[in-house]
Amino acid sequence: MTTTTGVIGSNRAFISDNMAGASPEIARAVAAAATGHTLPYGNDPFTGSVRHQLSEIFERDVDVFPVSTGTAANCLGLAALTPPWGSVLCHPDSHINNDECGAPEFFTNGAKLVTVPGDDSKIDPGALREAVRRKAGDVHSVQPSVVSISQATESGSVHTLAEIRRITAIAKDAGLRVHMDGARFANALDHLGATPAEMTWKTGIDVLSFGATKNGAMTADAIVSFDPALATELAFRTKRAGQLSSKMRFHTAQLDAYLTDGLWLRNARQANTMATRLGDGLKAVPGTELLGSPQANILFCRLPQQTTEGLLAESYTFYHDRWAPGIVRLVTSFSHTPEDIDQLLDAVRRHTR
Repeated sequence: MTTTTGVIGSNRAFISDNMAGASPEIARAVAAAATGHTLPYGNDPFTGSVRHQLSEIFERDVDVFPVSTGTAANCLGLAALTPPWGSVLCHPDSHINNDECGAPEFFTNGAKLVTVPGDDSKIDPGALREAVRRKAGDVHSVQPSVVSISQATESGSVHTLAEIRRITAIAKDAGLRVHMDGARFANALDHLGATPAEMTWKTGIDVLSFGATKNGAMTADAIVSFDPALATELAFRTKRAGQLSSKMRFHTAQLDAYLTDGLWLRNARQANTMATRLGDGLKAVPGTELLGSPQANILFCRLPQQTTEGLLAESYTFYHDRWAPGIVRLVTSFSHTPEDIDQLLDAVRRHTR
C-alpha cells in the first residue's frame, strides 16, 4: 500500500478520487456562503434548496440529512434500519466491512455485520436467500435486519437495475430493509444511464448514502431516506452523532452547487470516461493485465514489479500489493484529463519494456 504526504499534482494521483480537490463551482459556493448571516442547524436557504433539488431529482419527497463523511451517512442510515440485536448483511468487499473501523457496530449499538459472498463485489442472490432466513426467530442469534449494497462497488463494478431488484425482492420477502452505499452513486448512475429514482426507491431501496465528497465536493455527503417513518429517528441520530452542524450552510452550499445544472453528473461522466480510456490503454500494453471491465471510475490491473517501481519512482501514487502481489488499483476522478491518462499510459509502456 502506498501512502504519501503533501500536495500531489492531479495528473499523478490515482490512490482514490478523494485525493482530488473541489470543483470550482463548489469552492465559489462555499465562499459565497461565508458572507452575511443566516439561521443555524439547517434552517438556511442552502439546506432548503438541497432538499428541494433532491426531491426533484428522485421524483418524490425525500428526507435529507447532510453529514460530513460517508462513514456517518452509512452508519447512521444503517442504525435507523436495524435494532442492536440485528445483523447487516453485506458483501465481504464492502466499505462498511473493510474500511469503517467498527463504526457500523458502534452507531447501531452492537448490530453485527454478516458477510454474504458473490462475484464482482456483489452479493450472490442464492447466498442471500439463505442468509436472510438463517436463525430467524432464534433468540440466541442476531436477527437478519437489513441488506446493504454498494453502488458502485469497491471493485468498480455496478449493479444493474435487475440485480438491485433481485436483491431487494429477497430482502423484502424476508422482512428486511435495504440500504445503498452510494459513495460513488453518480458514477454508477452515469454507467447505467438510469434515473436516480430507478436506481433507488423504485427498485426497493429504503435509505441511500448519497456521496459527493469523492466527486467534487469538499466535506459533504448526505443521508437520503425514502421512508417518511424514519425521519424523526434519523434527525435525532444525526444530532446525537454530532452531525447536525451549527453552520450547516457550509455543507449544504457544497451540495447545492453540486446538484445545480447537473455538475454532479458531469463530474462522474468525466471520471468514468477517464477510467475507460485508461483501461483501454492498459489492455494494449504487452505484459500488463486488466482485471475485469471498469464500469465506474475504479480499475484493477496486474503490473510487473518493475513497472510498479518505475511509476512510484516518477511520483505516481496508487494502491499496490494490497490485495495480492502485483495487483494495482487505479482510481480516476473528475479532475483527471485525457492528457493525464495518456501520460500515465506512456509511463507504463516505458517501464514495462
